[in-house]
Amino acid sequence: MADEQMAEDWEQVVAPGPAAGLPGPPARPLDAIDRDILRILQTDGRASIRSVAERVHVSRANAYARINRLIDDGVIRGFSARVNHERAGHGASAYITLKIVQNSWRTVREQLQALPGAAHIALVSGDFDVLLLVHTPDNRTLRELVLTKLQSIPEVLSTRTLLVFEETDLDPDHRDPGR
Repeated sequence: MADEQMAEDWEQVVAPGPAAGLPGPPARPLDAIDRDILRILQTDGRASIRSVAERVHVSRANAYARINRLIDDGVIRGFSARVNHERAGHGASAYITLKIVQNSWRTVREQLQALPGAAHIALVSGDFDVLLLVHTPDNRTLRELVLTKLQSIPEVLSTRTLLVFEETDLDPDHRDPGR
């Protein structure tokens, strides 16, 4: 039992993985087929293994194995739908910058993840520490989120709210100038 616990503790030190908020072991290099598979799945996360295999000219077994390796390596973090937030009832969006108490990132991140409407959280460098993207039903809800929820987090020193007037998701082909 003690040996098992030591082994688990050692794994956390050597390869803490994404669950601990830290990168895991270095990912294997991606080849052209892997990059093509990623482009296909970014465009259509519901693409079948068969269609992916046909489009990248490999067997279904090979495509299946490659996709599973990309998932296991943490390259593919999941599959999701791209949502039009306005049509989904979230008419107000904002980027909120936060200055936080030094060394409080993990605590603050946990609290931000629990916020309704939180869509993206990033620890950044520069004039502020955290960049938070939120989607709320309206400006009143956004105001309450900032003034009541965010500013009540003890480790948050200050916030600045940047309203989003319009946003555009870029498709994978548009983001990759090498294609």
